[in-house]
Amino acid sequence: MNILNKSSFIINKTVLLARFATLKPANEIKQLVDKNKVVVFMKGVPEEPRCGFSNAVVQILRMHGVTYDSYDVLQDDALRQGIKEYSKWPTIPQVFINGELIGGCDIMLNMHQSGDLIEELQKAGIKSALLEQKDKKEKN
Repeated sequence: MNILNKSSFIINKTVLLARFATLKPANEIKQLVDKNKVVVFMKGVPEEPRCGFSNAVVQILRMHGVTYDSYDVLQDDALRQGIKEYSKWPTIPQVFINGELIGGCDIMLNMHQSGDLIEELQKAGIKSALLEQKDKKEKN
């Protein structure tokens, strides 16, 4: 191996190692995902989302009255990269229900509009506040 090829090999190996050193280990992410029935990895926090997509997910969950854990990926780059690797999903926010990736903003919006989110929440043992409102109206 000549010096040029050896240098290229060392640089490539260093870049690869640096990339994996900046990822949160999958077992740590799994623990976060499994902490609550609903978990959101987002930019910002629910009280102060830092992107429109994260804000939309927060608003949808708020309308359904869902209690959830959230993690601000802007505060931890290893988490930001690690969650993308863990889920094989390239964008943030990411919503997990019962440990399963549901998707991001577009999917949550579609599920909310179609009523599928109510069903998905019910599978996790969560009754949507929208369903409760509907039940109250039907009783009156």
